[in-house]
Amino acid sequence: MSRIAPRYLLQFDEPAGYLDFARFGPPSHAVLDTTVHLLDQTTTAGPSTVDELMRQEVRAKAAAARLSGTDTDHVVLLPNTSSGLFQAAFNTPGGEVLVPAAEFPANTYPWARAEQAGLLTVRWLRGGHVTPEAVAAALTPAVTTVAVSAVDYRTGYRADLAALREVVGDRLLVVDAIQGFGVADEPWEAADILVAGGQKWLRAGWGTGFAVLSDRALERTRPLLSGWTGALDPGLFDEMIHPPDPTAAGWSISNLSPVTSGALAAALELVEQARVPAIAGRIAERIGELEQVLESAGGRIVSATERRAGILGFDLPGYPAEQVGAALTAADIAATVRPDHVRLSPHASTPATAADRVRAALARLVRPVTTVAAPARAAGGAPPSDVLTALVPAVHGLAAMLGPGNEVLLHDLSKLPDSIIAIAGDVTGRTVGGPMTDLLLGLIRRGTTQNLTNYLTYGPDGRSIRSSTLFLRDGEGTAIGCLCVNSELANGEQPRTPHRETFPPDVDSLQRFLVDRAITKTGVPIELMKKAHKAAVVRELDDAGFFLIKESVEHLAGQLDVTRHTIYNYLNEIRG
Repeated sequence: MSRIAPRYLLQFDEPAGYLDFARFGPPSHAVLDTTVHLLDQTTTAGPSTVDELMRQEVRAKAAAARLSGTDTDHVVLLPNTSSGLFQAAFNTPGGEVLVPAAEFPANTYPWARAEQAGLLTVRWLRGGHVTPEAVAAALTPAVTTVAVSAVDYRTGYRADLAALREVVGDRLLVVDAIQGFGVADEPWEAADILVAGGQKWLRAGWGTGFAVLSDRALERTRPLLSGWTGALDPGLFDEMIHPPDPTAAGWSISNLSPVTSGALAAALELVEQARVPAIAGRIAERIGELEQVLESAGGRIVSATERRAGILGFDLPGYPAEQVGAALTAADIAATVRPDHVRLSPHASTPATAADRVRAALARLVRPVTTVAAPARAAGGAPPSDVLTALVPAVHGLAAMLGPGNEVLLHDLSKLPDSIIAIAGDVTGRTVGGPMTDLLLGLIRRGTTQNLTNYLTYGPDGRSIRSSTLFLRDGEGTAIGCLCVNSELANGEQPRTPHRETFPPDVDSLQRFLVDRAITKTGVPIELMKKAHKAAVVRELDDAGFFLIKESVEHLAGQLDVTRHTIYNYLNEIRG
């Protein structure tokens, strides 16, 4: 096991099942304490408060410089990665820029926008991993800049920065380091423009980031996007436009929040204390443990197996990615669900028990039936657990005890969305094999598995009903099913603050309802929708759990008059 300072591990409190650091890294106590302290200073501002707060910028730049092997004259703070990449695109010397087409959009849009502005020409690199050989084959004499990611967000492949530096030669090398800085032991000095946001692996929270510029970059870039804080003598207000500062400060547009600067400084200093090789070693151990679990469960690793960082992508043959993601969510495991695979990304603070949680969640999804007389299941669905099977008779007994005007039903969460395995009573008109409500589907998608008791809603015929949903858990505390009770309200009592809930008779009805609702919320007819409207529909449906439904992508593509590939692209952008 990699040795890492216990005081570093004590800084973090994320749940054991949090495996989504490639999307967001829960901040440390040090970041939280720094943020609270600096905000508290602002509430009691005195004559020197602002000057004292602004020193956090120097502190953060110094820590970034130490970790990247440079000095503060070569570092500028930024609010996020995209800002730095836009600076790079609009400030570079023009000519052709080689950009991998499969980069995360944060590293494609800036170059495309700069091309639209007439500042450069984009040369797209297509194919697999961004290797030195692939880059060398794509270079032309007109190429002045090469932009790559240090770690591929899809595959976890770590670019060989040292070899790329050799291949690129005297051209500018721009590196998006958000998926690797602070957790991968890389020769960051190979980059001419190194950009990293702090909200993921650095665990500094949103609104944090920085760029590091080499001497070559400072000599060749012309800071078009340079504000008054990036000018020489920024404190001299003489009604003149001053030239940009010749250091990295020339990329500054305005003062950043000293609170977020302090948060970034605290996060970077924690990385220094723990040491990057120790963090990287610990992450590699966790990736190895998870890989063993996935392979033992029949999973297939679809991410890089060599030169990999902290990203592990997999699929489970026979099970859609959304279904696998739902099983993980039900087990309180945070992961990123892509259209065709699931992405796990542990950190150094991830405990070894995380792999056991994943093992148990996947075992519940794929284990065979061991009971007789189990309830019938929908085609392609997973078998119900022994616990749920044993509760089926209780559904009918409880309904008989409650009497007329009541309905009791049992859901198996491994069979989303057509999850009803037992029902007694006729308040909502549903049957075995029917789907859960839109309310419950959304809760499952968001991982909210707390009981809902005595909430008020309306039945399919408009009757007021009182409902309760109790999540059933296995011996490890993981939600595996729901027991629901729906009761007609007596004497015409009306709900005061009802949940708006729909009780569809079948999956097709649920699908149509969710799509119609999402389209209605945009306020724009489909024939007049632009990309932003269609993306908003996809985002709404993703939050609602729509993509847990089989063939949902095909259905939505037909409704929006786009291709399946377009829906997948929207999902990739939304889920980051």
